[in-house]
Formats: sequence, C-alpha cells, structure tokens
Amino acid sequence: MSDAQNTASEARDMRPTRLRDALRQARIEAADRTGVVVELRDAEVARLEILNEALDPLFAEVPEQIDLFDRGVSQGETPRLWIDVVAHVVMGRDKRIYRFVQDTRFGRIVIAESHDVPVIVDAVTGYVARRMIEREHAMVATPVAEPAVEKKPRRRGFGSFVLGFVLGAVALFGLALYASLKNF
Repeated sequence: MSDAQNTASEARDMRPTRLRDALRQARIEAADRTGVVVELRDAEVARLEILNEALDPLFAEVPEQIDLFDRGVSQGETPRLWIDVVAHVVMGRDKRIYRFVQDTRFGRIVIAESHDVPVIVDAVTGYVARRMIEREHAMVATPVAEPAVEKKPRRRGFGSFVLGFVLGAVALFGLALYASLKNF
C-alpha cells in the first residue's frame, strides 16, 4: 500500500466525534485536573452537569403532564443535582463519587453511590419509574368526590338539632322548676 492509501484508510477509521461528546470529554478532563481546594466546588458542579446531561434522554421520555420532577443543578455551598423535591445527587467526600440520596421522614437514605455515571443514571431511572407508579396508584386510590345534590340529610340533621334544642330547653326549665319548688 502506498502512503496515500494508508492516510485515507486512517482517515476513514477515525470517525468524527460529535461536539457534545468532545465537550463532555473536555469537562471530564478539566474536572480531573482540578486539584486546588478553591476549584473543587467548580469540579463538583462540572461533574453534576455531566450527569445532568446524561439524564436528558430519561427525562425526555417522561410525559409532560407528570410534573413530579424538577431537575436542575443548584450551586449553593454544596452543589446538588436535584431530581425532585426529595431526591438529589451530591458528590462524595472525595469529590469524584456520585451519591444519589433521598430525604425521607426517617432521615436521608443513600439510593446509589458510584464513580460511574451510567450506574447513577440507572439508579435515577429506577427511582423515576417508582415515583411514576406511586403517582398512578395515588391517582387511582383517591377518586374525585362528586358534590352531594340531595338535601334531605341536611334537613334531617337540622331537625335533629331543633329537637335536641327543644328537649334541652324543656329539661332546663324542668330542673329550674324542681329547684325552686325544693327551696320553697
């Protein structure tokens, strides 16, 4: 083979990478290079944004009428990738491990923990599926009550109230009469 044929063959083997993949790789490399304490927070945010992008296909499948999830990266003192109001991903102590946690009434539980984005994506996928099923069960278990049209039970209740009032008044009058005759 000639040099021109080798170059052409190598060019065919080197498929162009998508810009999104190249940006993701550049972010990973930049996050790996950060070692200064001041830049650790930026590295955490960069890693959480990488995970957030990896979750895009999952949340694209969630129907629009389901408004359980409010995903986004908060850049406070401790950066977090929020999945919904009770679950989020935070970076571990070594700033390289993803920790997917959920706040419950009994405290915070760790759902998944890994260095690998796909493992956390799988855990979030399972969580989203469980939340959607819980929503379906809640919607079925609590049917919408129709307003009562019948007025008879109210009249019966009002009649009972009037009867009780009259009997109470008669009893008090009788008690007062008895007390006045006894003192007399």
